[in-house]
Amino acid sequence: MRMKEMHPLCCMPIEAFAGGNGDGSPPNVPTHPPIANAGAVAGVLHKWTNYSKGWRSRWFLLHNGVLSYSKSRRSDYLIATGVRTIGDASLSRTSSVNDRRKNRHSAGIVHLKISSFRESRSDDRRFYIFTATKTLHLRTNSKKDRIAWIEALASTRNLFSPRPLDENLSAVPNDLSLSTERLKKKLLEEGVSQSLVSECEQIMLSEFAEIQGQLRVFCEERSTLLDTLRQLEVLKHPFSSSECEKYTVFSTTESSDEIDKQEVEEVSDEEISFFDTHESFHELTISDDSMTVESHMNVLAESAEQLNNKEDSFREPLPLDVERRTKLPDPLEKEKSVSLWSMIKDNVGKDLTRVCLPVYFNEPISSLQKCCEDMEYSYLLDKAYEYGKVGDSLQRILNVAAFAVSGYASSEGRHCKPFNPLLGETYEADFPDKGIRFFSEKVSHHPTIIACHCEGKGWKFWGDSNLRTKFWGRSIQLDPVGVLTLEFDDGEIFQWSKVTTSIYNLILGKLYCDHHGTMHIRGNRQFSSRLRFKEQSILDRNPHQVDGFIEDASGKKVASIYGKWDDCLHYACIDGAGKECRTSNDSSLLWRLNSPPVNVTRYNLTSFAITLNEITPGLQKLPPTDSRFRPDQRHLENGEYEKANLEKQRLERRQRMSRKLQECGWKPRWFQKESENGPYRYVGGYWESREDKRWDGCQDIFGEFNEDAAVS
Repeated sequence: MRMKEMHPLCCMPIEAFAGGNGDGSPPNVPTHPPIANAGAVAGVLHKWTNYSKGWRSRWFLLHNGVLSYSKSRRSDYLIATGVRTIGDASLSRTSSVNDRRKNRHSAGIVHLKISSFRESRSDDRRFYIFTATKTLHLRTNSKKDRIAWIEALASTRNLFSPRPLDENLSAVPNDLSLSTERLKKKLLEEGVSQSLVSECEQIMLSEFAEIQGQLRVFCEERSTLLDTLRQLEVLKHPFSSSECEKYTVFSTTESSDEIDKQEVEEVSDEEISFFDTHESFHELTISDDSMTVESHMNVLAESAEQLNNKEDSFREPLPLDVERRTKLPDPLEKEKSVSLWSMIKDNVGKDLTRVCLPVYFNEPISSLQKCCEDMEYSYLLDKAYEYGKVGDSLQRILNVAAFAVSGYASSEGRHCKPFNPLLGETYEADFPDKGIRFFSEKVSHHPTIIACHCEGKGWKFWGDSNLRTKFWGRSIQLDPVGVLTLEFDDGEIFQWSKVTTSIYNLILGKLYCDHHGTMHIRGNRQFSSRLRFKEQSILDRNPHQVDGFIEDASGKKVASIYGKWDDCLHYACIDGAGKECRTSNDSSLLWRLNSPPVNVTRYNLTSFAITLNEITPGLQKLPPTDSRFRPDQRHLENGEYEKANLEKQRLERRQRMSRKLQECGWKPRWFQKESENGPYRYVGGYWESREDKRWDGCQDIFGEFNEDAAVS
């Protein structure tokens, strides 16, 4: 009699597994059917990249519910799978052999199961695909091609019928029961002895005992995950009904028009892949665990942010309809060289209050706009707000400290002084791409006080500043007076004051500035920070150092911060023994300086500062007091130095009458003091007046001035 081959796990004859659906075979395990390939399409689409490169042709492939794109065509893949093409299948791209090998893989992928798409109503060739972290702006060659792509996307999207998540979660068993009766019966029928059957039964039970233990661990992890999701659900701000309607799976409502004016990717074409989330906010709830799909979306979005640990992941690109300039206008006149020493020598014995320095010592921005430069890295406050929402107070104070330091980065290499604003002069900066609205006003002339107010994503920032100056012969010391306040929507407040700034080598040598002193960032809750700006010495080979720490309410140091105010900042956690490690493996980057502009000016303005005095489309409703309308500043920006000097002299004669205006009871238009010795606070109403272009009470401060009217 031939010995039957036995299964190595349960000693069951292998023949028993070959029957499939016989009486003795184990039940079939149901499997999910694969996604049909009938809707697989491919073709060339134009993808918006950024303002420097514009629209670029990419090869898109829709296959098995995944839309991928690359820079080169995969013709071999089309032949192998028989994918239907839409439009012109040719992709003209001149590249070397190495480039073609490099770009053989997909440059990006989008999973349609967790994405949405929408047509543009303003352009019959354009449509959009939305993920949690990106928006793909795509354009076809014709309206017919767009219809074909939309139909293909819709048919593929319909394959993923939304089902309640509790259906999948509840299917996971909490225990595994095992019965050997059928196995024993089968073995006895085959003539196996009772002792061998018992031995096989023990082997099988021992093998499955380990699997049952692993299943129990998985169930515990699942329970922990559900508890975490419930906590996130409590912290989450619920979406309003209007927001839910705005993000349907596929819609051609009027909200589609708004996309043309919203975000465009500012990422490089060399991106590899990105993570997507479903932007369809259907209320699919889990009845057992009171958890909504929105909770899952939050988890996916947070995972994407952690995996993409870069500053750019917290920034948004510019809207399509606003293209900021990258350089100043070319000068119309040749600039004259003027030395400060000759100016001092020529004005010996004169009334210095009536000496007008030429515009050659100025840069084409005002002190009001200089205040706005502190908001260049406002994304740090956005990060701080998000960290606070999930309960990470330490990361919040770390990013607040980085923001407080980053405001000094733009001062490196800046040797010219900003224009001193006129009394009542204002400045606004509305940056939808950064999510901020900034406003400032000169509220006092003697002493010179500038007040500002800025609103961001979940936070408000305000303060006023006054400089006390000390002249030391070869240098000048500037001591800021005033408190800056940052308040988050959850009620947490941080306050700090700026450190001392010194400008050296006024007469001889290379002019440079340095910041030194201690900055104390006080919080009203758990953490505060102390940062020391190290004063630069003559022989210092590593200047601009910043060193500090984070401490809790009891004064215990929990983290250290170190770096340079003109380069970058890192932080490292401090253990219970008070030890810190500043190695590259244990420290983390907090902030890094933006790249300098391609078109460098003699003023050494940053890319952000270059945009501040620009009058972009949509600024027609500005008040007559805005710094952009100041004539001497505008002439200097255009390189019209003679006109700038004449206008500067005229406006400074008018400026000398500002003290008389204050003595006659002049009050600022948009700010007022909280108390006699308190700071200036924004009273509101500016943005509403701007919308209606209603500037009652705003004088033409840059026009001709009537001295008699000021005195009367």
